[in-house]
Amino acid sequence: MIYLDHAATTPLRREAREAMLPFLDGRFGNPSGLYDVGRDAQRAVDDARRAVAACLGARPAEVIFTSGGTESINAALLGIAYAMRRAGAGDHVITTSIEHHAGLHTAQALEELGFEVTYLGCDAHGRIDANEFEAALRPETVLASVMLANNEVGTIQPVREIGEAIARYARERKHRVLLHTDAVQAPGWMALDVNELGVDALSISAHKFGGAKGTGVLFLRRGTPFRPLIQGGGQEMQKRAGTENVAGIAAAAAALQVSSSGIGERTARVRALRERLRAGILARLPGSRANGCQENCLPNNLNVSFEGVESDLLVAALDRRGIAASSGSACSNSTWEPSHVLMAMGVPIRQAVGSVRFSLGEGTTAGEIDRVIDVLPGEVARVLKA
Repeated sequence: MIYLDHAATTPLRREAREAMLPFLDGRFGNPSGLYDVGRDAQRAVDDARRAVAACLGARPAEVIFTSGGTESINAALLGIAYAMRRAGAGDHVITTSIEHHAGLHTAQALEELGFEVTYLGCDAHGRIDANEFEAALRPETVLASVMLANNEVGTIQPVREIGEAIARYARERKHRVLLHTDAVQAPGWMALDVNELGVDALSISAHKFGGAKGTGVLFLRRGTPFRPLIQGGGQEMQKRAGTENVAGIAAAAAALQVSSSGIGERTARVRALRERLRAGILARLPGSRANGCQENCLPNNLNVSFEGVESDLLVAALDRRGIAASSGSACSNSTWEPSHVLMAMGVPIRQAVGSVRFSLGEGTTAGEIDRVIDVLPGEVARVLKA
């Protein structure tokens, strides 16, 4: 199989597997236990927390382990917005129309809870305008959530510039606005430093960078108002109740450490393969178009529209030829509708419904890319005739 859906999930890294296996066998203790096997599990969680914090430029006490990116995003938006409103700071939230559904649907839930939410649009490349964001700030604003890199088209957003705009607003108006970013697609492809980004909260998901499914991370800057999403015990510094997934946490830390090293070499090699795929597709299929920014983007993400083609049919056809790609966000494949990201970018609906995402990994080879370029024209032609 030629696997080109790394934006959906990635293979488990060897280092992650080795890190988690002991905690699936003899080292099975509950970190809350006061006996040796429990203390051993707690030490493993503490070690993982320190490792993750170092990768993010954070303090260990600012790292909260969750069940995945979706929980981290939900916890950040709901937990911060609720706490800020309870403190009397305001009830206005700013986000974008191109967020992952975990962010969009949580923003809609905030509206149901009485918050006012502003959804910023994007340009034809899927990029948010930092000046437009700054103009949307107002005295009632308490939280902004802008993804770092889009999961469907790979466009990188000006999160640092948005953080600077918030800092200016805070200095001038003496009003605090907190900033969260969904960085789920970034590890392994972008260096992550929460201080350089200027964010108060950041969400990532282990299985997107070679960790195990079911583990996520929420960075929450010290002093950030927060109401826990999940109630129960006092785990995760009383910010996320529930027995810790020790095996998954150990794997996440190991995977993030590997992913955070050698980024320059990795991205250069994969970006060249992405460009090879893009050029090959556009040359062999002149009616196709690449969506999103082609420069300021993730090096592994290529979204292409094939006009007149139903993307689900094309993805199924490619699957029969041993090629795994995606017709959009994996979280929305149960419903057939045009991508909300492409629609926000102004892509005509006839092209939006024919979009396929090819997301490469560090193990992708030039031979695999050439195979896809050779197979694709015939499968597009067959789908058009169907």
